[in-house]
Amino acid sequence: MGARIQFIGLCKDEKQESSLRRQLVIMTAMVQDGEVSAEVKVELGNNWVNVVRSNWQTGDVIVCFAEQRAGLLHKPLSQILRANLDVPTYILSDLYPLGPSRPHGFFLIALWIGFVAILGGSFLLQIRISALPRDWAQTTLLILSVILELWLIWVWNKLFS
Repeated sequence: MGARIQFIGLCKDEKQESSLRRQLVIMTAMVQDGEVSAEVKVELGNNWVNVVRSNWQTGDVIVCFAEQRAGLLHKPLSQILRANLDVPTYILSDLYPLGPSRPHGFFLIALWIGFVAILGGSFLLQIRISALPRDWAQTTLLILSVILELWLIWVWNKLFS
């Protein structure tokens, strides 16, 4: 059909570039034949929307993996592209070849700051509650504060997973 495929990779630093390029070259070799030409392009950065926008041409179709995530909150890449670009986007599921990505340093710092803030805030709240007269109200408030603390930890973890 004379199709031209461009595999685009985005990496945060030069250390990842050679590994990513190798993986994309393997994918290129799997789809390239006499009627289909494929090429590889690896860019440095962390903004998929800008990279896709700068490489997209009229008539192109974007294909991405359902399992691929991007951004601070690790949202699905397909969701980010669809929300920010008005281009045809297809999503392939259960085919993600690049393996699980490790969390970014800023992501881990934000995650731990949130956990520490929840634990610290809960600790301060429970100290205040323990200063109340010892009766059923104090016990009930302590139980409710622990339940709230566990729920906040669960929500925070869910947000970053």
